Formats: sequence, C-alpha cells, structure tokens
Amino acid sequence: MKKSIKNIILTIAIGLVVFVIGNLFSDGFDFNSVNDLLIELAFYQLYSFVLGYSNMYFFDYMEKRQWKQNDTLKRIVIGILGSTIITLLGLFLLRVSISVLYYGNTFDVFLTKEKWQYYQFGLWITLSIVAVFHVIYFYNKYQQNKIKEQKVIAGTASAKFDALKNQLDPHFLFNSLNVLTSLIEENPDNAQRFTTSLSKVYRYVLEQKNKELVTVDEELQFAKTYMSLLKMRFEDSIVFAMPEKALNPESKVVPLSLQLLLENAVKHNMVTSGKPLHIKIYEDTDYLVVENNLQPKQMVKKGSGVGLSNIMQRYNLLTDRRIDISKTSNKFAVAIPILTKQISIMRTQSQSIIDDSYVRARNHVDELKGFYYSLISYFLVIPFLIFINYKTSWGFQWFWFPVFGWGLGLTIQAFRVFINDGAFGRNWEQRKIEQFMKEEEDKRWN
Repeated sequence: MKKSIKNIILTIAIGLVVFVIGNLFSDGFDFNSVNDLLIELAFYQLYSFVLGYSNMYFFDYMEKRQWKQNDTLKRIVIGILGSTIITLLGLFLLRVSISVLYYGNTFDVFLTKEKWQYYQFGLWITLSIVAVFHVIYFYNKYQQNKIKEQKVIAGTASAKFDALKNQLDPHFLFNSLNVLTSLIEENPDNAQRFTTSLSKVYRYVLEQKNKELVTVDEELQFAKTYMSLLKMRFEDSIVFAMPEKALNPESKVVPLSLQLLLENAVKHNMVTSGKPLHIKIYEDTDYLVVENNLQPKQMVKKGSGVGLSNIMQRYNLLTDRRIDISKTSNKFAVAIPILTKQISIMRTQSQSIIDDSYVRARNHVDELKGFYYSLISYFLVIPFLIFINYKTSWGFQWFWFPVFGWGLGLTIQAFRVFINDGAFGRNWEQRKIEQFMKEEEDKRWN
C-alpha cells in the first residue's frame, strides 16, 4: 500500500516537472484560459501515469529475474531497450487514443499527420528518468552487497571466535585428566587432592570460556589455583612467581590465556628436581608477561595445537594489538596485551562489524529518505510557484530564484548522500570523527 502511494506521488511529481519543462521549451505557458492549462496538465499527467507505471512494472520484472553476477551490462542494455520499446509503444497508443477519442479524428488521419518529432521529447524525458532510476538502483545494490559482505565477514569471525573458545573446554579437561592419570601412578594422595581442586578450576573454565575478556585479577587468581595443581604433580621441580593484583583493576585479557601459557611452558620444558622450571608472571607497561627459563625437552609429544595459537587468534579477533614472543638462549617469554578501560570496553569484531554496518546503513537510509522527500517536495512546489508567477506577474519571473536556490541545496544534499569521498562527502564526517578520536587517544596516552 505504501509503495503504491509513493509511486502515485512520484508519478504526479514527474508529470508536473515534465509539464513545466515541456511548456518552457515550447510556448512558454501561453494558454488562452485556465481551462486550457488544466486540460494540458491533465494530458501530461495521463502520459506520466501510463509511461511511468508501464516502465515501473517492467523495472520490477527486471528486478525479479535471476541475474548472474556478471550480467550488469546485459541488464542495463535490456533495460534501456525494453524501456525504449515500452515508451514508444505507450506514446503511440496514447496519441492514437487522444486523437481518435478526444479530437474525433480517424485512425487514417492520425497516421497521415504523425511524425517522429512528436515522440522525441517523450522518449528523451522517459529515458532520462529511467537512467536516473538505474543509477539509484545499482547504487543501492552496491550498498546492499557491501553490507552483505560485512555480515558474512562478521558471521565468519563470530563462528571462528566461538570455535576457538569451544576448544578450551575439551582441551583443558583432556590435559587435566592426563595429569591426573600420572598422579594416580606417582602419588595417589596428591591425585585425590588434585581431583578436588580440579572441580573448582573446571568451574572457572566453564564460567569464563564464553567471555571475550576477563579482568587481569580474575585471570591471576585462576592462574594461582592452576599452579597449585601443577605443584601437586611436580612439587619442588617447578617454581612460580606472580603478583597478587593487577596494577590497574580495570585491565583485561582474554580468559584462560595464562593457563594455556603455563601449560605450554610445562609441556615444552624439562621439569625435574635437578633442573627446576622457573615461571614468572609480571606486568610490563601494557602487557602481561609469562616468562620461563628455557630448558627444552629432547622429545616433545605432539599436542592438539591449541595453546599459543588459540590465544593469538582470539586476540586477532578482538584488537589490532599483537602478542609479543621473545626467545633467547636461556629464556622464553610471551607478552599478551592488556586491554585497559579506555580501549578495551569493546565488542568483538564480529558484533562491531554488524552493529557499525547496521548503524551506517540505517543513517544512510535516513539520508536517502530525506533526499527523496526533498526532491518530491521540489517537484511539487516549484511548478506551483511557476504557476503563481505566471498568473500574477509573468513579466518578472521571480520563480527562478527558488528554482536555483532550492536546486543548489538539493545538489549539495545529493552530493552528501551519493558521493562517498571528497569534502563533505558521506565519509567525510566519519573520517573527521575517527581523526578526533585518535587525537584524543594520543593525548590520553601521552
């Protein structure tokens, strides 16, 4: 219903515009009476409705057809040819009907007086409007495809992030059961205590694994509990050092990152009473560092490949900052970024893409609606002003002032809506906002 009303309004507006243009280029609104003016206007509206709706139905048909990705040129050519044929046929039928039914001529008389020149203006106007419709259509399709691409990227990123998080549950349980199996053989008493502590640790894994970020304090507390499990197995063969609290209580990291790094350190290094493994956790500027002395095992069992790779991929989906890996002859350290309150109260990349795309798309649709409403108002009001000017004081054609003044405003509005780049283009405001935010962030950190 709304679409039909919009089409009717649009068709009336086009008819008024064509009426004004047609008379400006012909007799300059030289009518003998208001009745003649109204009859002429009615004929223009008839032409507008017939040609407008026939081309609209053809355009809808073209849109519903299944087009391949590379059929853009083919669609344009068929659209222009189809519109040309429909317009010429419509003009012919309209002229026949008006000549025969309104003026009372015979069909033969109509054909003898008919000339190609009578079709040029209508064809030119119709194809111009059709061309504008095609430009708007393909531009909107381009924008829709961009949004679809972003949603696909967002969905892929979200699925990937969920898959990475879901790795942690079976991975942790599998490795913990391996430790428990070893303890049962080596120290049954510790195995019993390990089982009790494991239930507490595993609860944390279940609670935190679905979060994108946790506070450093939470992660340190969990690392402390996890280290107590390792101490049950290795006793004095492993030595830990870590802070009780984070320097900034609002600082955050990805959950279970410390557990994975501690596990990797134990898995890849010898842990014996003669060569104890020293693991140190500390903060270095805006990084949380896990450092251990390097004493690699001669033979390392092939693992699941989760560990460090999992942490790196999760950080890649959350922030542009990267994990720093440092290795010397006697030391190995992994520094994971600490995301502070100013830069880490964020959404995941997938959610950000969806939300930002939706907001930009919604704002752009609002701008498009505003432009179209302004355009329709222009086409409705300007002909009325021209008519008032003609009936009152045609010697001074003041209607050109609103025509050009309002037209300039519409041009600027169209530039903002349809042009991406350039001064005051659609991306100009976004670029300025990003520039201002970057300057504010630089001030905050300097």
